[in-house]
Amino acid sequence: MPLYSEKVMEHFKNPRNVGEIENADGIGEVGNPVCGDMMTFYIKVKDNHLEDVKFQTFGCGAAIAVSSMVSEMAKGKTIEEALKITNKMVAEKLEGLPSNKMHCSNLGASALHKAIENYLEKKKVKLKVKEMPKPSEEKVCCCPYCKSSITMPYPYCQSCGKEYVFCPTCKKPYPKGTRTCSQCGKKLE
Repeated sequence: MPLYSEKVMEHFKNPRNVGEIENADGIGEVGNPVCGDMMTFYIKVKDNHLEDVKFQTFGCGAAIAVSSMVSEMAKGKTIEEALKITNKMVAEKLEGLPSNKMHCSNLGASALHKAIENYLEKKKVKLKVKEMPKPSEEKVCCCPYCKSSITMPYPYCQSCGKEYVFCPTCKKPYPKGTRTCSQCGKKLE
């Protein structure tokens, strides 16, 4: 079995949307000091849609393929839709990544999300997602589905993509649609 899927190799050999956007509306940069991968995403927003998405990546073939795939997945999407792109979705679109390269899919989605957050900060725009906690309420805790760490104020897990809500009593996430908080046992309406 080959180390990389045909889809990964295609995006590595022929990456889409490479480059920099002059006067970008948002810029997001992430890096992994362990492997040395660095990704920078640039976005141009028009009418709440990502009109253009470009990236510059310094790293391995998987990092380049992930950046290319994330840019393709995000281009044309609304800001809210682009924020729902998860690491798992990226890896699935690439038809899998070796386990030692899964961290690359984390970097791609994170860099895109940082570019969007940068845009929202500049425009002083607040997303109209009623269950999104305020940044001041940001806590490190675990996803109630896959137990991955949650460190960003999104209403869904960045690893598995499933939605959750925060309990008004204990402030921890619990599965969306349940009537009882799985963390503190409080009955919810």
